[in-house]
Amino acid sequence: MTKSNRLYNDLAWTFPIISKKEDYIEEGEFYTAKIREHSRIKTNTLLNLGSGAGNLDWAMKMNFDITGVDLSPDMVRISQKANPEIAYHVGDMRMVRLDKQFDAVIIHDAINYMLTPDDLKAAFITAHEHLKPKGLLITTAEEWTGHLKQNRVRHQVETKDNIEIVFIENYYDPDPNDTTYEGTFIYLIRQNGVLQIETDHHVAGIFPLPLWSDLMKEVGFEVIEDRFTHSEFAEGEDYPMFIGIKN
Repeated sequence: MTKSNRLYNDLAWTFPIISKKEDYIEEGEFYTAKIREHSRIKTNTLLNLGSGAGNLDWAMKMNFDITGVDLSPDMVRISQKANPEIAYHVGDMRMVRLDKQFDAVIIHDAINYMLTPDDLKAAFITAHEHLKPKGLLITTAEEWTGHLKQNRVRHQVETKDNIEIVFIENYYDPDPNDTTYEGTFIYLIRQNGVLQIETDHHVAGIFPLPLWSDLMKEVGFEVIEDRFTHSEFAEGEDYPMFIGIKN
């Protein structure tokens, strides 16, 4: 049986190879601009819930004093190495409490791992608890009910020193009537030409878009809906983005 979430555990060492921090510059500039556009207060401090390998932090740290939280100790170690000036904490975005408030909170693609409406709401509560009055939350839905293309496949080939990785992703929803879908990853890793094949299984959440804004409003946010765009997207493609202002 394929093990789960290995990209964030024993295969975390592959993450900086298949997801280079330089690839996040455009995204970091986009989120920085949106935070500046919608903030009601001066924004200096930023909490990243689900900070992963620290790539987005690396792209945004020249604009904000960032604190990161991630569930995976392996990812926290990688992010700390990439951004030694940033404080990182191991924690679950649904329940972590840092006893500190920030001007803004970002929940990047780790929001995908909220599997139920209660999980999603808990993450929004955590963001709300960590924001100063009129502080801003920004998050994006990468998949939503009715949008997922069954058996979507993408791949990439990345190299670093004597390591080459072919990374293949497949996404499938075995039960469109529930709130989850699955991702299966295959890694073809060649070190000095010697092939190693690894597989990995992930479960992510998928919800109707109105639920996102409804839950944010229940928690105590004024909700602004926007769109996330990127130069690598196909023409006309974008993601729904939700911005919450703490009431």
